[in-house]
Amino acid sequence: MRMAKCIRTGVYLTLMLLYFVLRSTAHTPHSIYPRIRLSHKELWQLNRTWVFQGHGASLQPQTMLLDEGHERLYVGAKNTLYSLSLDRVNTHHREIHWASTESQIEECLMKGREKPECANYIKVLQQYNQTHLLACGTGAFNPVCTLVRVGHTGQDRLFALEEESIESGRGRCPYDPNSSCTSTLSRGELYIGLYTDYWENDGALCRLNNQTYTRTERDDRQQLNEPKFVGSAVIPDNDDRDDDKVYFFFTEREMDPEGANKAVYTRVGRVCANDQGGQRMLVNRWSSFLKTRLICSVAGPNGIDTHFDELEDVFVLKSKDEKNPEIFGLFSTTSAVFKGYAVCVYHMDDIRAAFNGPFAYRERPEHHWTPYEDRVPYPRPGSCASKVNGGGFSSSKEFPDEVLRFVRSHPVMYRPVLPLHRRPVLLQTEPGRRKLTQIAVDRVQAQDGHYHVLYIGTDDSVVLKVITIYNKDTDTVEEVLLEELQVFKVPAPITEIIISAKRQQLYVGSEVGVAQVRLHQCDLYGSECADCCLARDPYCAWDGLTCSRYYPAGVYTKRRFRRQDVRHGNAVQLCNGLQINEEQWHKAEERLVYGVESNSTLLECTPRSLQAKVLWFLQRAGEKQEVRGDERVIMTSHGLLFLRVRTSDAGVYVCQTVEHGYVHTLLRITLHVLRGEKVELMTHKGERAEDGEGEKAAAAPCRSSTGPPPGPSVGPRAPGPASVPGPHSRLWYKEFLQLIGYGDAQRVEEYCERVWCSDKKRKKTKRRYAPPGGEKRGKGRGDENSHRAPRHTLDT
Repeated sequence: MRMAKCIRTGVYLTLMLLYFVLRSTAHTPHSIYPRIRLSHKELWQLNRTWVFQGHGASLQPQTMLLDEGHERLYVGAKNTLYSLSLDRVNTHHREIHWASTESQIEECLMKGREKPECANYIKVLQQYNQTHLLACGTGAFNPVCTLVRVGHTGQDRLFALEEESIESGRGRCPYDPNSSCTSTLSRGELYIGLYTDYWENDGALCRLNNQTYTRTERDDRQQLNEPKFVGSAVIPDNDDRDDDKVYFFFTEREMDPEGANKAVYTRVGRVCANDQGGQRMLVNRWSSFLKTRLICSVAGPNGIDTHFDELEDVFVLKSKDEKNPEIFGLFSTTSAVFKGYAVCVYHMDDIRAAFNGPFAYRERPEHHWTPYEDRVPYPRPGSCASKVNGGGFSSSKEFPDEVLRFVRSHPVMYRPVLPLHRRPVLLQTEPGRRKLTQIAVDRVQAQDGHYHVLYIGTDDSVVLKVITIYNKDTDTVEEVLLEELQVFKVPAPITEIIISAKRQQLYVGSEVGVAQVRLHQCDLYGSECADCCLARDPYCAWDGLTCSRYYPAGVYTKRRFRRQDVRHGNAVQLCNGLQINEEQWHKAEERLVYGVESNSTLLECTPRSLQAKVLWFLQRAGEKQEVRGDERVIMTSHGLLFLRVRTSDAGVYVCQTVEHGYVHTLLRITLHVLRGEKVELMTHKGERAEDGEGEKAAAAPCRSSTGPPPGPSVGPRAPGPASVPGPHSRLWYKEFLQLIGYGDAQRVEEYCERVWCSDKKRKKTKRRYAPPGGEKRGKGRGDENSHRAPRHTLDT
């Protein structure tokens, strides 16, 4: 009797839990679905990811540097510098322990800081030259810098901190580990945006070399006002290296015309790389600093734009033309009521045009900005001392004082920089959705053109793989979410993404580790032409045999039969000659499912693509009719759920998907409905058989006494004389579970053992049926196999 009760309770709770879970996901907006969603476990099983987790506490990487010459990834973390292999980040790593001294920690604590803050967080990591890195850390709120020897190319075992080079890092590294900071190094000079003081009152853009230290004006709110530094890059304007510019991307506070509220604006600032400051004024200060606003907004129906003013991350996508990279900005809203994210793209021509346009002017802080219309001195303020600009000045120290006074009082340009197509290429405005934190971009050549593949990190360990497609005819942008990849097992904000187009790898940093993820896995989409074309992945194409990596003409073109349509995903046109729908109908996978009258039954059918529409048909007497959901039959993302199945529901059910007009038959499921009397008779027989075994049966464990139970059944077993348990059978409930289509009988069996067996019997059973080798498992790929998968059981 106990056993029957256990079975009924377990099955009932399982079906009810399944119902509520599926019901909660059944009405999720279709538009937010990625086409493919892969969990961390699935990525690992597909051999697509490797994770380096460090040792002991959380890794807490602050910065990462890709060095493809040495084939290493350098990671600056808490008290440690790591050198990871680009082939597999979790193998053959090296590390340098660089912690604060006891006296430094004690001094930090005396200043009122918490102990976790009084560590050495490496915030700056740059390639100093061919053999050394420049590393700077917070040093327990006393910044320090040093050189790290990595050797010449080929000396891959060399990774050592040079103690004699350690020096103060003030002005080169922030004090606070949580402070924003951006840096880039060019021709031996470090360009950095940071807060230079302990209390974070002095935000500055600086350049440091062995001789000079150049920066923005101190306490000048016109130049910088509460900045948050996001990114920086050296970008040449032309072939004259003396005319190179350094661009900084940051947000800052801006007083509105009323002079009351402080709005947040995203800025792009610019200085000349060869700027030496002035001779009599602006000594050791930028003589070329200018800034303007980056606009990323969406037009509203009432004529008022919705602005995304908070810059979260920026990515400079370089090309063969180093003078014209594309700038990708990841923005969020500043409103506490409405939270959304957008990605805008900017061309360098538009940025340069803004800096070459009129200067902004206002008489007082509470006045509106207007274009400056008076005479502008020569040479134009903000220009560099170069041959392109006439060659009349060999250094900024020779600029007239009139030029220096003008640039100091007019650092803002009037015209903002508008994005490509005058709108974002990607928009996320669903309330309550995850936060977007990082962005990296790859430019991929496909058969029908070039595409930008965006990799966007979130606050819950997920990387979104997105392409954007612009339609000139309709002036619209289509966003296609190709994949959603959970790169870490534990949800944590992604703090850094580095892409290696050469290796086709993504390197992702978070406080729980560093993950390496392959950019694509074409065979994952399926083994048919339609599956490959519907994926719309510019990395992949149907080559006549498989879905494989697409290569442009002239590269690895042994198989010339290639089908790919990223723009439209038109599998009907590309693949209809290869696949006929009627053949699919009969060749689809077949399953047999048994349901019990008046009980819940799920016909499971989960398409590979989450963006496909699922249709169900009931086939009877050679005809098929579409199944419509109602209060008794619910269409869920996992299949067709009958809350109360009837004998009239028996028949052949066909599961089909429709995506971009292409119809794909996935399954043919034959549903048999068992009458309740037959199952009740079986249950009573099982109860009598158990009670008839006397005292020994009452004390026996729930498992069969004749040996270890078999594993989960592969499929349902047809009812018949062989399926009816005999009077002495101990496995009658397994037959019952198989009849109703419950494949994993082992889970219910373990549940029964836990609930109804004594501790002594349970331990005895556990020892009797323990797997060979006990709890020990062989080690596999790196750190991942050190964690066993949890054993799933049914709980009430």
